Amino acid sequence: MKPIMHFMTDSFDFKSNIDTAPPKSNVPEFSVSELAFSLKRTLEENYGRVRIRGELSRVSIAGSGHMYSALKDDGAVIDAVCWKGVLGNLSVRPEEGLEVICTGRISSYPKSSKYQLVIESMELAGEGALLKMLEERRKKLAAEGLFQEGRKKKLPFVPNVIGVVTSPTGAVIRDILHRLNDRFPRHVIVWPVLVQGQGSAEQVARAIEGFDRLPEHSNIAKPDLIIVARGGGSLEDLMPFNEEIVVRAIANCQTPIISAIGHETDTTLSDYAADYRAPTPTGAAEVAVPHRRDIMAKILDDEKRLFNGLNRLLNESHHKLETQSAKLGHPAKLLESKNQNVDFLGQRLDQAFKGFIQTKDKKLGALSGQITHPKFTVNQGLHNLRNWSERLLKTAPAMTERREEKLGSYSRLLESLSYERILKRGYVVVRDQNNKPLTDPAIISNGQELTLEFAERKTIKVVSS
Repeated sequence: MKPIMHFMTDSFDFKSNIDTAPPKSNVPEFSVSELAFSLKRTLEENYGRVRIRGELSRVSIAGSGHMYSALKDDGAVIDAVCWKGVLGNLSVRPEEGLEVICTGRISSYPKSSKYQLVIESMELAGEGALLKMLEERRKKLAAEGLFQEGRKKKLPFVPNVIGVVTSPTGAVIRDILHRLNDRFPRHVIVWPVLVQGQGSAEQVARAIEGFDRLPEHSNIAKPDLIIVARGGGSLEDLMPFNEEIVVRAIANCQTPIISAIGHETDTTLSDYAADYRAPTPTGAAEVAVPHRRDIMAKILDDEKRLFNGLNRLLNESHHKLETQSAKLGHPAKLLESKNQNVDFLGQRLDQAFKGFIQTKDKKLGALSGQITHPKFTVNQGLHNLRNWSERLLKTAPAMTERREEKLGSYSRLLESLSYERILKRGYVVVRDQNNKPLTDPAIISNGQELTLEFAERKTIKVVSS
C-alpha cells in the first residue's frame, strides 16, 4: 500500500522534489523467518552429507534423550546435535575430548541463527584416539577402586558348575568345552550373547548379572565360577568389553569371574576388573579346573608322604616306649615288695582287732558287775509304793478338813458382802430399761421407765415423773 502525500502549492517546489527523490531498489525484500529458513534449505541442499573430523566438546544429554555437543579443532568450532533415535545406535559412545569422525548433514537452527551438524553416524578418528579414550576411562574407573586387588575373589578349586558368557556359535565355546573335558569335566551353562557390534555390551552385562542373581535352589544351577570370553579381533571389535556397563557388572559380581578376551596381547578394561585374567579362552578353561592327572599324582604323592610319616611316627613312638619301659623295671619285682607290705599290714590289723575285742570284753565285765538284778529292783519299787500309799491315806483326811473350813469362811464372807443383805435392810436397786443400775438421780428423766428391785429379788416397774 502506497503512502498518501499532501502537497501545499504555495510553498512546495515540485520540480526540486522530483530531482532529489531516491531511486527505487531492485533487491528483493525478506522477512526474518523467510531468510532464516531459506538459509536452512540452502545449507541442507549443498551440505546434505558431510564427514567432519574433530574433538567432541560440551557433550550433554537433554532430558528428552537428544545429545547436544560441538566438534572443534585448532581453528574452529561447529555445533552438533544427535537425535535420540540415532544416539542409541551409534557405534561409539560420545565422551568429552574424544576425537571422532561424524557423518551427517549441515543444518541451522533458525531461532538462534546458528548452523550445526546433525549427526547420523560416528566413528573413532584412528586407533590413537581410541587408546586415549580407553586410558582416560581406565584412570577414571581405577580411581573408583574397581581394579583394586582387595576386591578380587579367590577362584574355587573345583567348581561344580561353570557359567560361560560368550557367543554360542564361535570357536571359543568349543575350545573351552574341549579343554574342560580333557582336564576335569564339569557342568557348563552357556549364556549366549553378542560379543561385538551394537548392543553387545548391554547383553554381556545382563548375562553376568543374570548368572550372579540366580537363586541357590532353582531349576538352573547357579554357577560357582563365570568365564567371560571371546576370540581375538581388532581394538574396535573388543570395544564392548571396554564399556563401563560391562566393567561395572564384572566388578560388582559376587561370583568369581575369569576374563578371557582376545589373544594374549589383547588387554581390555574387563581384564582389570575380573578376579583372574586368562590369556585366551583355552587358558581360562585351564585355570578354571585342575587336571585330573595332576590331582591323582598329588593324591598318590600325599598318600606316600602320609604313609612314610606314619611309619616314622610309629618307629619313634616304639623307641620311646622301650626307653621308658627299661626305666620302670620288671613288674614282678615291683609286686614283691607290695605283697610283703600287704602281709605285714594284715598281721598288724589282726593283732589290733584282737586287742580291741579284749579291751571291750573287760569293760563289759566290769559294768555288768555293777548292774542290780531286775528282781531286786522290782521288790524295792513295790516296797516304796506301799510306804507312800500308807502316808497318803493318813494325811488325806486332815488336808480335806482344812480345805472345807477355808471354803466355809470364804462363803460366809461373800454372803456378808452381798447386796441382797443390804436390800433386806430396806434398800432398793433402781435400774433403767436396759437393766443397768442407776446411782445418780440427776440422770433420770421424766417419763423414763424404771425397774425397782427389792429383797428376795422382787421387782416392780414404774415411770418417773
